[in-house]
Amino acid sequence: MNQMRQEPGHDLADVLAPIEHAKGMPNGFYTDPATYGIERARVFEKTWVGVGFSTDVPDAGDVVPVEIMGVPLVLTRDKTGRIRVFHNVCSHRGMRLVLAPDKGRTVMTCPYHAWCYGLDGRLRGTPSIGGAGINELEGFDRRDHGLREVRSAVWMETIFVNLSGDAPPFEARIAPLAERWKDLTDRSLFHGGEGSGSELSVACNWKLAVENYCESYHLPWVHPALNTYSRLEDHYHLRDANDAGFAGQGTVVYRPITDQDGRAFPYLSGIDPKWQAAGEYVALFPNMLFGAHRDHWFAMLLEPQAHDRTRERVEIWYFDEASLGSEYRDLRRDNARQWRTVFLEDVQAVEGMQRGRASPGFQGGVFSSVMDGPTHDFHRWVATMVMSG
Repeated sequence: MNQMRQEPGHDLADVLAPIEHAKGMPNGFYTDPATYGIERARVFEKTWVGVGFSTDVPDAGDVVPVEIMGVPLVLTRDKTGRIRVFHNVCSHRGMRLVLAPDKGRTVMTCPYHAWCYGLDGRLRGTPSIGGAGINELEGFDRRDHGLREVRSAVWMETIFVNLSGDAPPFEARIAPLAERWKDLTDRSLFHGGEGSGSELSVACNWKLAVENYCESYHLPWVHPALNTYSRLEDHYHLRDANDAGFAGQGTVVYRPITDQDGRAFPYLSGIDPKWQAAGEYVALFPNMLFGAHRDHWFAMLLEPQAHDRTRERVEIWYFDEASLGSEYRDLRRDNARQWRTVFLEDVQAVEGMQRGRASPGFQGGVFSSVMDGPTHDFHRWVATMVMSG
């Protein structure tokens, strides 16, 4: 594990120590492109990671190129409504196959030599492979050269993939969180439509966005407006119990947004009474952040783009289809604005931490055993994945 030693006397064993004695991840895990590559191989490729949303490919024939840590993928929805994910690379000469989102496709055609593939990944056409105007070649079997499909799953409108193909089943991965939120996760979701999605480009390592989301400690100083009614003392921790792969925080004073007439979104009934005033905010490791409430749900996808750059994509859904009506249009707009304001307030914090990691005077930091439990859980999870090789 010498390659993991980023600073003298501070290796990943310090991260795995009990929280009272632990240190955070070494600076190199935020500032060194080499460790970014190690995380791709040992974290993002080996487990289930978010890559998009069902709203990216809402209709049959939709194709959308995406990337996860530089790996080009393409999302497709076939005529049966099934979402599938493939490596976005032509099997002929390695050209990126789909360059931009498109609709109404029945095939995907390579822009280099026009080889074409069905939305099921099968190689359908090989123009002039045997010479000008000859589309067959003796000994070449198209069935052997289709697109490589990536193992995928859809949960609560988020599309997940396992690049290595050997992680435990997604159902096992998501089971602990799905059980905690069982009142919500067996319900239909209705996307808020135009204005309910947004994105931010943030100058920080992806892990800092997760760390910040996991804790409420920063609330009084970073989110003063939110803190006026959802105070630090109104929050509780969600810990990574039994290595479930998620952690975060919740509030006992969630206040549904209302319009000037006091009207709120319709909400779920017949569920655990805690949801009358609870909101829970969980990081599903490594790169998905979820917000759960009795009336709406949001998901933030973290797309690492470099060791010091992250794209954040947020989408909002509602639990009652009536929330999509014209009478709630302004309320949906205000809800989206409210959350965007909160996420924008976090930017100065995570970018400040990224800049701080350039200091040789900082050696990973320490944790408050009272306030930083979920963040320490995340550090331990990443360190364990990296050390597992």
